Amino acid sequence: MSNTTQRVVSLLPSATEIVCALGLADSLVGVTHECDYPPEVVGKPILTASRISHQTMTSAEIDHAVRTQLDGHGSIYDLDEKLLRELEPDLVLTQELCDVCAVSYREVERAARTFDADVKVVSLEPNTIQDIFSNVRTVGSLTGRDTEAVRLVAELSTRLDALALALTAIRTRPRTLLLEWLEPPFLPGHWVPEQIAFAGGEASFGRAGQASTTTTPEELRAYDPEKIVLAPCGYYKEDTLRALRDARLPAGWHDLSALRAGEVWAVDATSYFSRPGPRVVRGAEVLARVLHPDTFGEPEEHEAVRVPAELMKT
Repeated sequence: MSNTTQRVVSLLPSATEIVCALGLADSLVGVTHECDYPPEVVGKPILTASRISHQTMTSAEIDHAVRTQLDGHGSIYDLDEKLLRELEPDLVLTQELCDVCAVSYREVERAARTFDADVKVVSLEPNTIQDIFSNVRTVGSLTGRDTEAVRLVAELSTRLDALALALTAIRTRPRTLLLEWLEPPFLPGHWVPEQIAFAGGEASFGRAGQASTTTTPEELRAYDPEKIVLAPCGYYKEDTLRALRDARLPAGWHDLSALRAGEVWAVDATSYFSRPGPRVVRGAEVLARVLHPDTFGEPEEHEAVRVPAELMKT
C-alpha cells in the first residue's frame, strides 16, 4: 500500500503530532477532539468526545469522575464508530497505556472488526523517551516514511545531547517536584522523570517508566522540593492557573523550600509533558530554563510562568 493513498486515523494527540512531523498531515482523515497541534489538523473530522470537562469541573471532581468511570469499567471517552467507518481508514493509531488518556484500545479494535475494509489498528505504548522515539520509527515504517523518522529521532536526540553537554558545568541539581495532578497530588511517571533529569533536576521523586501515583503531605515535606512545576495532565498553563482557584493543595505546602523561594511554576503540560510525541524534548528544554535560568535563560511566558503564592490554597 502506497503512503500517498494511505488514509490514517489518529486517536491520540501524540500520534497526530508524530504523523504530521513525518510530513503526513494530508494523510490524516480523522483525529480526536484534543488534537490541536500542529494547526493544520484543526478542522479535520473529529472521532472522539470526552464526558469530562476541564473547563467546568475542579481538579478533585475530575479525579472522582475518572475513578468512578474506570472502577465501573466504563470509559470517559465516546468514539464515533459510524464516522470511523465512513472515513474508511487504512491505518488507525491508538493506545492501551492509559484509559484516562484516550479512547480504549478494546473499543477501537471492536469497532474496526465491523469494517468491511481491511484496516490495521496499531497500539502505541510509550513508557520512556526512548519508547517515544521507537513510536516515531514505528509510524514511519507503517507509512513509508522510514527516512524521515530516522532523521526526526536523530534531531531530537541531538537536542537532548545538547542539554546534557550544557549541564556538565552545573554542579547542583535542585530537588524538583513536578505534579501531574493537583488534587489529589500525583507524582510524575513514565517519561516525565527523564525530562526532569535531562533538564538538570534531581528526579528521584517520581517513577520513571512507570505509571504516576499519588503522594502525601508527609512525603512532600520529607523531599522538600526546591523547585515545583505544576503540570496537570492535559492542562495548558492557563487551565492550571484557573484550576488553582478551587484546588486544595497538601497540608504544609507553604512551608516547602520552593514556596519560600518563590519557585513554583505552571507549564504548558498538554504540549510538552502529557503527550508522548516529539515535543517532549521541548518540554525538557523548558524545564531546563525553569531549573537553571542562569545557564539557559528564563523560560518564555507562553511556556512557563511563576505561580503567585496567593493562588495556592491548602
